[in-house]
Amino acid sequence: GYDKAMVDAFQKATGIPTKLDDNSTGPLLTQVEASKNNPHWGVLWVDGDTAFAGLDKEGMLLTGWEPTVTWNALGRQVVPKDGSYVPTHVTFMAALLYDPSQVSNPPSSWQQLLLSRWKGMVGMNDPSQSGPTYPFIAGMMQYLGGVTKGESYFANLKQAGLVINPTNGPTIQALTAGQIKLALVQSSAAVGAKLDDPKLRVKYLNPQTLLPGAIGIDAKASPAVQAEAKRFVEFVLSKRGQKVMQSGDPSGDSLYYPVVKGVKPLKALPSIGSVRSQTLNPYLWGPREPTINSWFDNHIVR
Repeated sequence: GYDKAMVDAFQKATGIPTKLDDNSTGPLLTQVEASKNNPHWGVLWVDGDTAFAGLDKEGMLLTGWEPTVTWNALGRQVVPKDGSYVPTHVTFMAALLYDPSQVSNPPSSWQQLLLSRWKGMVGMNDPSQSGPTYPFIAGMMQYLGGVTKGESYFANLKQAGLVINPTNGPTIQALTAGQIKLALVQSSAAVGAKLDDPKLRVKYLNPQTLLPGAIGIDAKASPAVQAEAKRFVEFVLSKRGQKVMQSGDPSGDSLYYPVVKGVKPLKALPSIGSVRSQTLNPYLWGPREPTINSWFDNHIVR
């Protein structure tokens, strides 16, 4: 939501020409993988550090570099040890969005989504399109005790009429159009939808999966491009860059939790300590992403 604003601000501040390729995470990752022998990108910036762990395992990311910033506790929690990518912010996946005029008693646990009263009423995103959705699926698998138990859970959700849309926007549109009554979307999208439509409510079922957004630098880029990419990362995490992030999309992607000291989240967000969350080991779950997404596409989406 704030990517063009950031590119424009960076170019103005540094004079470095920067070309923006704006797309959903799934297609971007497909594009990066398809061109890995002859890459044409300098930095990749998406939500979900599992994607970066997978790219790191393939040797596609510059390693051993970290920007000169002061991380807060949240930032220190998600910085990779090998410096292969840089966290820029954190959201949750997946928040529960609903209209209290249609749902007077929303589910209070993940298991309650399987109750017959919600048959055909639950919607979520497609992980092959929506980058934040794979970490949600992986998080549910971790919470439930493994991949097989997680597959069983989503298979049961499908039997109960789970509705799949490509990304946050269409899932929220399905909610406001009355096609579903419970939308499982990224926390920034859910809080933003509530700002746009105050009658909506957001609930955080326990646990929420912590979703870091991150930037990675192409390992095969020229030294000149890598140097400019490092300047872009440092600009994003500077006070000026954080102001761009928080003003570029105030009812959407700007609704994140900062990872550097001295920056406070926007007021619309609940205290991060009020949401019970879990973290994923990206180097455990990242390499599993293609297999799990393929399973989800074949057994849940279709």
